[in-house]
Amino acid sequence: MSQSRVASFECGRIIATIAIIALHCQIFMQAPLFNGQPLLGMGLNQISRFAVPLFFIMAGYFIQPRLTAERLPYLWRYARPLLIMWVSWSIIYLILPFNFHIVATDGYFAERGMYWQKLLTTPLNTLFEGGLVHLWYIPGLLSGLTVITILLRFKLERLIIPVASGLFIFGLMAGSYAQMTDLSSPIFTRNGPFFSTFMIMLGFEVRRRNISINLKYSIIMLLIGFALFIGEANYLSLQENGSFFHDFLFGTPLWALGIFFALLAKPNFGDNKITHTLSKDVLGIYLCHLIIVIYYLNIVRLLGINSIIASILAVPVVLIVSTLIVRGLRKTPMARFLVR
Repeated sequence: MSQSRVASFECGRIIATIAIIALHCQIFMQAPLFNGQPLLGMGLNQISRFAVPLFFIMAGYFIQPRLTAERLPYLWRYARPLLIMWVSWSIIYLILPFNFHIVATDGYFAERGMYWQKLLTTPLNTLFEGGLVHLWYIPGLLSGLTVITILLRFKLERLIIPVASGLFIFGLMAGSYAQMTDLSSPIFTRNGPFFSTFMIMLGFEVRRRNISINLKYSIIMLLIGFALFIGEANYLSLQENGSFFHDFLFGTPLWALGIFFALLAKPNFGDNKITHTLSKDVLGIYLCHLIIVIYYLNIVRLLGINSIIASILAVPVVLIVSTLIVRGLRKTPMARFLVR
């Protein structure tokens, strides 16, 4: 998630982080209900799906000049601190208990044992994920960058777009559309290089070709992309054993790229002290926020807090606590292993 200090992109990263927190908090998924369905929660869940694709596009955009010039040496310098943080947080999440009730009734090792066993049932997928599900972002980012770097190393720049497109299409056909294609993948296709390579490629090519679109057409692009995404989600939900919830669909690139171009068209958007200060914590917040979400939901259940009130409080509580943890970690000797 590293980038130059462009106000609109920093603001975009903060908004995307808030969207991810809202997604993981499952806000309004219990109530209110409309005809027995949490339509508000479902809508907010899907609206949040732009966030990680936008992170990938930004990464490709900002890394393009140095990756093109230096290739493998730069990839290693970029990847090394991310891998250290991925391993460190994975260890933390393997140690920390998630379910207070099971710990209280059956003990720490019973609770952890079930989780460890779950990870071991899909070892290859766990390798591309880490100690907790949201950590897939780092292996995904580095997988995508590695694919592009290898093509650059062997002077196959012309293949970046077709290779990235092929991975993206396979990811969808063996992922969200698998119920229609009967294709399968050795890992969950959200993980690894399948989608990340394509999203990174978009940012990479926008920077390399110096492409820009004005705000009006950026908004049209993102609206068309979002409409396509929701249309696909609704269509897939009507299929046998279909789901309404998806991380990536055919509409995702257009939607996320439209948001990116809108931010690019208005570089001074969100140019204030709060944005510049909070944006430094985005990666740390992303890495630590899910355990705060898990503990928050545990406390909500234990205290019997009304689900609507819990949903309203969830995002600000998790954001504030996560930010305080990140800033606290920076003052410890463990900072280099856990935050940037």
